[in-house]
Amino acid sequence: MTVSGESAPARAAMILAAGRGERMRPLSDATPKPLLVVRGETLIERQVRSCARAGIRRIVVNLSWLGAQIRHTLHDGSRYGVEILYSDEGSVALETAGGIVRALPLLDDPFVVVNGDIYTDYPLARLRLAADADAHLVLVPNPPQHPRGDFGLREGRVLAEAAQRVTFGCIALYRHAMFAGCEDGVRPLKPLLVRSMEHGRCTGEMYHGLWEDVGTPDRLAALNRV
Repeated sequence: MTVSGESAPARAAMILAAGRGERMRPLSDATPKPLLVVRGETLIERQVRSCARAGIRRIVVNLSWLGAQIRHTLHDGSRYGVEILYSDEGSVALETAGGIVRALPLLDDPFVVVNGDIYTDYPLARLRLAADADAHLVLVPNPPQHPRGDFGLREGRVLAEAAQRVTFGCIALYRHAMFAGCEDGVRPLKPLLVRSMEHGRCTGEMYHGLWEDVGTPDRLAALNRV
C-alpha cells in the first residue's frame, strides 16, 4: 500500500551500462562490464530480473562501449517478461546525468535508475518518493575501497556535507523534474544531486543487505569465490 503523499511504485527503470570500465581492464577490453558473470549470471541480467520482480515492465539501457554485445544479450527483453529499449550514446558515454537526460523521453515519471555493474539484492519494489522530493537514494555502509563515503543522512534527508558520510549505492528513484533545464550532452550526476539536497528535496534510506560494487577484477574474483 502506498503511504499518503508518496509516489506509487515505479513502472520504468534505467540501467546504466555505457561506461568503459577502466578499473576492470583487461577484462573490460573485450567485454562490457555489465556482461561480466557473477555466480553464473551476468550483472546486467541480474538487474533486469530484479526490475521484473518489482513489477517494472519498461527498462531503458544506455549503450556506448561495446554496446552491441549488451543489445545482443538482452534483445527486446521478452525473455525476462519486460520491454527493453536502448539509448545509444555513440562512441563517447555521456556520464550518468547526461545519459539519463537523453533517455528521459523513454521513461515514465518517476523512474528507477540503477548501475549495471553492482551486485545487490535490494528490493526495487519498495522504492518510493515523498511528495516534496525529486530524488530518493539508496545508501550503503562505506566499503573498504570507499571509506570516506559520499553523503550524509539525517531524518530521511540526504545531506551534501556531513561529519559522518555513507556511500551512494547507485540505486535511486527520480522525478523528471530533477533534470529540468538540462540539455543533451555530457553531464555528471553529482552536481544535480547536491542541488536537490541543498533544496531539501533529496530523501534517502540505508540498506544493510547484500551490495557490492563490482569495480575491479579482484572484487569480481572474490564474489565468484563465495
